[in-house]
Amino acid sequence: MDVPFLSDIVVIFGLSMAVLFVCHRLRVPTIVGFLVTGVLAGPYGFGLVKGLHEIDIFAEIGVVLLLFTIGIEFSLQSLLQIRKSVLLGGSLQVGLTLAVTSGLALQYGYPLGTAVFLGCLLSLSSTAIVLKLMQERADIDSPHGRTALAMLIFQDLIVVPMMLMTPVLAGAAGETGTALLLQMAKGLGIVVVALLSARWIVPQVLYQAARTHSRELFLLSVVVMCFAVAWLTSSAGLSLALGAFLAGLIISESEYSHQALGNILPFRDLFTSFFFVSVGMLLGVGVLFQQPLAIAGLTLGVLLLKSLIAGTATLLLGLPLRTAMLTGAALAQVGEFAFVLAKTGLPYNLLSGTTYQVFLAASVLSMAATSFLVALAPRLAELTLRLPWPQRLKTGLYPGLEGGRAAQLASLRDHLLIIGFGINGRNVARAARSAGIPYVVIEMNPDTVRSEQAQGVPI
Repeated sequence: MDVPFLSDIVVIFGLSMAVLFVCHRLRVPTIVGFLVTGVLAGPYGFGLVKGLHEIDIFAEIGVVLLLFTIGIEFSLQSLLQIRKSVLLGGSLQVGLTLAVTSGLALQYGYPLGTAVFLGCLLSLSSTAIVLKLMQERADIDSPHGRTALAMLIFQDLIVVPMMLMTPVLAGAAGETGTALLLQMAKGLGIVVVALLSARWIVPQVLYQAARTHSRELFLLSVVVMCFAVAWLTSSAGLSLALGAFLAGLIISESEYSHQALGNILPFRDLFTSFFFVSVGMLLGVGVLFQQPLAIAGLTLGVLLLKSLIAGTATLLLGLPLRTAMLTGAALAQVGEFAFVLAKTGLPYNLLSGTTYQVFLAASVLSMAATSFLVALAPRLAELTLRLPWPQRLKTGLYPGLEGGRAAQLASLRDHLLIIGFGINGRNVARAARSAGIPYVVIEMNPDTVRSEQAQGVPI
């Protein structure tokens, strides 16, 4: 029996092997390699892949599994800790990007509805690309990693109201207000179900699966939970990615989270590659040759504008300049949900055919540039911090540091700084206590920090 899609899989993986080998030799990030594979194999390249719809389905599965693993590694407690960054930082980043982009579009003669719609498109960043890079660099739990994740969560939430507002921007009347309230009620209901599941249902299900000692049963239980929550959020009109992230958060609260993560990682890497290949397939090479200067200028403008605005929003949260620069570099690209939103606006003539193609080209190029920006950002931040900036800008505002425990730690002099509280760190702390030497511990594991703080350790 002939299965045409199998040939597409062989072409994609075979071509990816060759491209990634060249990228490895040139020290180019793997994400760029997958994008190049998509360009070469897609309809605007050599047309080697025919089953584009099936590729899109595999790509969706890849995004679901990526966000699912991020949720497992992050935990509900960590999400509650960044709620300020989600609400305040996310609204600042989206609002400022929308306002600045709309103003620039109006200056170039676009109608008000189109100008606002373009602002909505550019305010969205790529959750899949940013979190994939953060995961590879072990930056998810860093200050800029948490801030970027918070703003991405807000973007995934705000994209639904943006879609509902699209007819209004085009001048079409509708029940937008009622639909928006209904959507918010559905979203709140899903969050309540997720919290209850994390507390009562999931631990029992995973316990029963684990006690059978059947790896297959445990894996199926994890996969069903992942896709069930993703399907639930999708049915409610929210994104699949947001549902997968919630599913990961639910499982993160159980004692089986590490086993679940280990079982799902190989599938995540396999299907995520389809997502980046599918994005590369969107790039029209012909448009690049027709308007190379315009697309290059637009891409650079988008990267600069978005990084500056995301960095500014981070500074307004009270975070240091270095964190702001790293966050800005991570969120500089246009996201995959912008493609979905752009398609929503096409029937309402908010984008012309030419504008849509140029937007797609600049968006894909901005995605490809993200890997290089994220890699260069720490070095650029170090060079920037050598300039004579105000000290408060370098260290961050951090309201509330003036009193309490933070002030006590800041007042220490001639003390030890113990980085990491593993076996060696604990031995050093024990020796310091015996010798009467004051010390402060810095530790990345929040569970260790919490338990040691409860025992009076200055950590």
